[in-house]
Order: sequence, then structure tokens, then C-alpha cells
Amino acid sequence: MFVAASTRCFAEMDFWQALDQIADLEFDKVEFWMDEEGSLKPSEVVANQDDFLLQLRDKTRLSPIAITLAQDVGEDVFEELCRIAKTLRVTQIVVPSSPVGTPFNSEIDRLKTLVDMAAIQGIRVGLRTQAQSLSGDAHTAVELCQSVKKLGIAFDPSYFLDERIEETVVDLVAPHTLHVHLRDSTQDKLQVQVGLGHIDYSRLVSQLERQRYNRALSVEILPGVGDIENRPLEMRKLRMLVDSLL
Repeated sequence: MFVAASTRCFAEMDFWQALDQIADLEFDKVEFWMDEEGSLKPSEVVANQDDFLLQLRDKTRLSPIAITLAQDVGEDVFEELCRIAKTLRVTQIVVPSSPVGTPFNSEIDRLKTLVDMAAIQGIRVGLRTQAQSLSGDAHTAVELCQSVKKLGIAFDPSYFLDERIEETVVDLVAPHTLHVHLRDSTQDKLQVQVGLGHIDYSRLVSQLERQRYNRALSVEILPGVGDIENRPLEMRKLRMLVDSLL
């Protein structure tokens, strides 16, 4: 396992400035947050991919380890992103789940299409766990993985702190996990200062180790929650905490 940082931590900034901030915090691996309403738009990356790849080589020494999509981007854009990921030696793309109420079979069909497209380039697809989506229920997320061969889970423990389910969720999703997003949280607040939340990082790491998980633990401090001035400190604290457990 290794620690990375998501550019979502600095979503208000220009993408290249966000990379500089992450490098200054002594991370060496980065996850790209792509959002059509943000500074790194997947449609623009695809339309100008040669320029994007050239700038990336020139402007940063960070190693990209994942691409995470804020929204469904359509098959044409997704296919091109898979080619870009292969060029960058990124092994996975994280996609959002459909909203609650979407027919289960429709979600299976959508995910099968994405997984098949990604597999052509040797890329794995991870389904992000998130509230108000089908993957917001851990059992449903696992059922989707069981129904779609080679689909994995991008696990975000912040959404599963209900005491009634917390003890079993990690055991349930760990065998299917191929990416992890981390911040500190309580059951009532999605994000709090590191050390004031209820995420049991030691237990999480131990359970992932039992499944021989060897991928990223990606720090993802949410923008718009708390002061941006404190964000670098929170990222550094979380990196040091997780590093101490590895």
C-alpha cells in the first residue's frame, strides 16, 4: 500500500497549481480529479490530450496513480481517457455510481460497457462509494461487482460510520477494493479535522492487508469544507498518520 493525494483537495485552484501544492506537501503520487465544472475537465483533456501529456511531463514529477471522474462522461470521452491512462501508466479509473432509484439492471449494463472498454487498454474500473447513489449501500456495491466481472470498488469509509454497520462494511468490501479515499469524518460530519473523527485507520489498513491490498490510500480532503488555509496541514497530518501504519 502507498499514500497518494487527490487534486480534488485543491479543486478551487488551477490544476497545475494544485499539483505544485501536492508536491510541496511531500507527496510523490497523485490522483487526478476530473470534473466538467472544475479546472480539469475530461472533455478538454481528451480534446487536447497531446498538449496535456506534454505539460504534465514538463511541469511535475508526481506519479499519477488514478483518474477519478466526478460525473458520467459518455462513452466516447471515457474511451479516450482509457487511452490517456494507459499512456500515463495509470492502472485504474474511478467512476461514480448512478443515483438511488436507477434500475439495478441498467446500472449493470452501464458498468459492463465501461469495464469492457477499459479492459482493452488494460485499465481497471472502480465504482466510487458515495451517499445517495446505488453504491452508497455496501451490499449493493458488492452485488454490482459480483454481477460485472473485473469491476472493483473505490472505497470511501467516511460514508459508512453508522455503528450498526461499521464493523462489517470493511470486511464486506475489502475483497473487491482497488482504491481507497481517505479523510477524517464522524457519523454526523463528512469531514472534520484529522484526529477528531471516527475513522479507524489502523483497523482499515489491517483489514486491507489481509486481502493483500497493494494499491493507493488516497488523501481526499473535500473542498468547500473548512478553510482552504488549513487544508495543507490536514493533508500533511493524514499523510503522516497513514504512513506510520504502513
